[in-house]
Amino acid sequence: MLSFASCGRQHDAEQTVKAFVEANMENGGDDITSRDFADLGTTRHINDSIIQLMRHRGAPLFKKAITYPTAPDGELYYLRMSYVHQGDTLQNTFYLNQDLTEIVAFK
Repeated sequence: MLSFASCGRQHDAEQTVKAFVEANMENGGDDITSRDFADLGTTRHINDSIIQLMRHRGAPLFKKAITYPTAPDGELYYLRMSYVHQGDTLQNTFYLNQDLTEIVAFK
């Protein structure tokens, strides 16, 4: 039963990341030809200053003025997405709230 719940959370996180990419990547991510997700993980090692730094830096191919929700205290989930853009394989890590409904930062 736990495995089934984990699969559901993985799927929820992937859907949240896909929606974030479509909304915030230049060209809506239309240039992506392949997507692969790592397993969903958790971390307590991301604090406010690290979140602010990631938000400030952004990432290549993404818009500069992204609006983020307030970052929750405590544990965050993260999900790595590898993708192919114009023949190059790239990767970003997305940090999600505990409900897996919002991206609070990414790198």
